[in-house]
Amino acid sequence: MELQIAVSKVRKYATSSSGDTVEVVERPNGGLSIVMADGQRSGRGAKWISTMVVRKVISLLAEGVRDGAAARAASDSLFTERKGKVSSTLNILSVDMQTQSLVITRNNPAPALLISNNVLNELNEHSLPVGLYRDTRPQIFETTLTAGLTAVAYTDGLVHAGSRKSITLDVPQEVMELIQTPDQSAQVIADSLLARAMLLDEGRPVDDTSIAVLRVLEKVSDSVRRMVVHIPLEPQYSSL
Repeated sequence: MELQIAVSKVRKYATSSSGDTVEVVERPNGGLSIVMADGQRSGRGAKWISTMVVRKVISLLAEGVRDGAAARAASDSLFTERKGKVSSTLNILSVDMQTQSLVITRNNPAPALLISNNVLNELNEHSLPVGLYRDTRPQIFETTLTAGLTAVAYTDGLVHAGSRKSITLDVPQEVMELIQTPDQSAQVIADSLLARAMLLDEGRPVDDTSIAVLRVLEKVSDSVRRMVVHIPLEPQYSSL
């Protein structure tokens, strides 16, 4: 089997900096975690918030702390720093090779999607963002790694896409259509969802939008680990 992870993100139209932050960290006992946060509002203030949350989480994950505990610690840290006056959503998608499992951790009102055996499960249990209250707990879902497993997490820019025209994007339906192509890559899924959102917003994103996709494919691997990053170099908007 092969694990694929992909991220596509874009900042809100006419802002100098995205308030979303996404990082990938290797787990000390094997595996990878994608950590994604969306700071309150947009621009540089939101970027500071989301960066603080993500850096706290990845530092703890790198030390072997469990995902749920890392999320609670990040929430408490933001609460202490800003006295409960700002918030951030937080998603962690983790492949833990020690337990051979996928762990999805949510502090995000937006759902996460899990597809297994061509059946979609929308993880939409009530979930609070981090930073507003002390000891805020995440929603956590864990499942065994199997071929065909797909997880999708996103910030609320995808939810709000098309809102200027009172149109909404049916994200679960879009994902189900995309995975019908055999061995569809995680990057194609992430890029296609973002492209659909951009189309609804007529190229002017109504909010910062980040999409993280994780897929386990039944294919022969050459044992080489690869990571490819594409970032537009725009001098006037250097913060991404």
